Amino acid sequence: MSNWQPTATIDTLRLRAKLLASVRQFFEMRDVLEVDVPVLSDTGVTDLHIDCLQTLVSGEVRYLQSSPEYFMKRLLASGSGPIYYLGRAFRDGENGCRHNPEFTMLEWYQTGWDEHQLMREVAALLSELGISAQPQRLAYGELFKRVTGLNPHTVDLADLQEMASSLSGNDFSNEGRSTCLDLIFSLSVEPCLSDGMVFVYDYPACQAALARLDKDQQGHLIARRFEVFLNRVELANGYYELVDPVEQQSRFDADLALRHAAGKPAAPVDKELLAAMEAGLPACSGVALGIDRLLMQLLGATDIAAVMPFGAVGTSCG
Repeated sequence: MSNWQPTATIDTLRLRAKLLASVRQFFEMRDVLEVDVPVLSDTGVTDLHIDCLQTLVSGEVRYLQSSPEYFMKRLLASGSGPIYYLGRAFRDGENGCRHNPEFTMLEWYQTGWDEHQLMREVAALLSELGISAQPQRLAYGELFKRVTGLNPHTVDLADLQEMASSLSGNDFSNEGRSTCLDLIFSLSVEPCLSDGMVFVYDYPACQAALARLDKDQQGHLIARRFEVFLNRVELANGYYELVDPVEQQSRFDADLALRHAAGKPAAPVDKELLAAMEAGLPACSGVALGIDRLLMQLLGATDIAAVMPFGAVGTSCG
């Protein structure tokens, strides 16, 4: 029998429409410009843990965008000022209770702001959308050490590999620092987060991605990055953005080396992004927030398909 009906109820879709309207109203009141950027591009991303969906256009490989980030930074470098995007993003292998290969992302950038200013705006948005909990802010290093007893900035890789192997039941003896930290944080630290809205900031330098590096008060090299958790579910990821094109090229090269070591195909580097950074990307902070996960939290849903008109095959938890 054909399963032609939507995976969300019509009442849920009405609430979804109100949520999207409220997001747009929030940014309109703050004079942040909505931008509509392509979801199809000549390049994907180099990140080891993100695989872009590909398609053929007139015989040429094109990539469905995992984030509007690169296009948005080209707009920022062109003088757009504060901007936001509310639309589709795509990632291969994203199937499960909280993942769908096609999802709705809210991403925005504030020029002249650091990550702490942006964290306050994220909290203001969530409050406006119905999340009443007082936000809690925790440094990654303090949180990680409190739960695991290890300082993530200084601990030997061998100790991280041993803990990751023990927690997962798999062999992590050949995995890198970032992969081990991700696994330990997910299985050991996240379950210890409190209810409500929690901001974790000052990530280890090896997890900088596209964030600037700096030193914390203890002298540890850290990434000026933050993540937002709502009732222990990751909701958003933000950076005090890297603006140096030379450093950006170096990170692309490092990503490609990791992909090669993992047996993953190389992703073409976005030369247009590098050119925009060379022309002058302004100091800014940006954050990406999963709208579907937010709606799940607002409605108490446990399956992402229940808050989407048509969840993809394979996402159902049942």
